[in-house]
Amino acid sequence: MTDESPRAAEAAELRMSVFRLARRLRAQRAVDSMSDGQFSVLMALKVNGTRTLGELAARERVTAPSMNRTVNCLEESGYLERRSDDADRRKVNIVLTDAGRAVVEETVRRRNAWLEEALDELDADERATLHAASEILRRVAER
Repeated sequence: MTDESPRAAEAAELRMSVFRLARRLRAQRAVDSMSDGQFSVLMALKVNGTRTLGELAARERVTAPSMNRTVNCLEESGYLERRSDDADRRKVNIVLTDAGRAVVEETVRRRNAWLEEALDELDADERATLHAASEILRRVAER
C-alpha cells in the first residue's frame, strides 16, 4: 500500500475520468477503421487549413517519416491530397478533400450527439458544474 497525498489521489481520479470520457468520445467516429492519429491529422487540416508534412509532424509531435505514412494512408483513402505550392514548386502542401471534410464533420456530429445525450441524463446543477469544469479543464490543458 502506498501513502498517496490527497492531491495525488485527486489527480489520479481526474486523470482516469478524463481518460474514460475521451475514450468514449473517440469511439464515436464516422470511419471505424480510422485511427485517432489519422483523424487528428484530418481535424488539424480542417481547423488550420493546408499544411506541409513537416508542419503536420510538428503539430502531432511525430517524426516526418511517421507522418508521411499517415498521410499516405489518408491520401490512398481519398481523405487528403498533396499539391505543389504555387509560389514554391519544391514545397508540397497537404490539403483536405471533400471526403476528408465529410469524415471530420460526421465524426464531430456523432461525438457531440453522444455527449449531448449523456448531458441530458444529468440535472441542471450537474450540467452547470460540468460547464464550469470545462473552462478549468481547458486552462489546465493549455499549460
